[in-house]
Amino acid sequence: MKLMFVRHAEPWYAIDNLTEKGHREAALLAERLSKLDVKAFYTSPLGRARETARYTLEKMGREAEVLPWLAEFRGRSIDPEDGRHRIPWDYKPAIWMPREGLRDAQQWLDDPLFAEGDVAAIWEETKAGLDELLGRYGFVRDGHIWRNPENHPDTLVLFCHFGITAACLGYLLGISPMVLWHCFCAQPSSVTTLITEERVKGECVWRCMQLGDIGHLYAGDEPYSTAALYPECYTGVDSTDPPSWKEQGYR
Repeated sequence: MKLMFVRHAEPWYAIDNLTEKGHREAALLAERLSKLDVKAFYTSPLGRARETARYTLEKMGREAEVLPWLAEFRGRSIDPEDGRHRIPWDYKPAIWMPREGLRDAQQWLDDPLFAEGDVAAIWEETKAGLDELLGRYGFVRDGHIWRNPENHPDTLVLFCHFGITAACLGYLLGISPMVLWHCFCAQPSSVTTLITEERVKGECVWRCMQLGDIGHLYAGDEPYSTAALYPECYTGVDSTDPPSWKEQGYR
């Protein structure tokens, strides 16, 4: 089986939709995805993901099932520096990197950083959602192995968000999501692809073939979006909003 996690195109967060550039990205993405043999489409309930999906679905004459748990990972915890409720991928490096347990796939939630808040609850919701979805196709998790006596080369496409994609990858690949949230980036409209590897009949593991691929943007001569990235060099502006980069002379 193949899972393709598609991050929404460049977002206009204020209205939970896409920017003008985001619509161009979604159209180029549709050209790419419409060439594939897709078993089923799924989408986050949030507007920016559903609008991104609309381009592909209309082009292919298909529909997508909305999965509530596929909404952006929304768990929050208390920042020890300022007391704010903060999403896990928004912690400054000096706060999370010295905490070695946060790099451990089995122990990251045991860190005091998550003693308060609902990160653990949303993590359990994410795992349960993946278990249910994959269970529809015969997969049952058994420790680090996914058992499926009748695995098929089907392709599932999930339109969602970077945070929830990283959480899903953490669960499927056995990696702490803190490492994925902070050390990797999937830009708007990018495609992250996992496939099963079945060396023994009925015993599957997941392998990442692509993370954050934006080949469709290069093919369409469309620059990548800086949404989700902080500036390459310090500017004094703590923002991942694309306009803030442009105003400071960044690409």
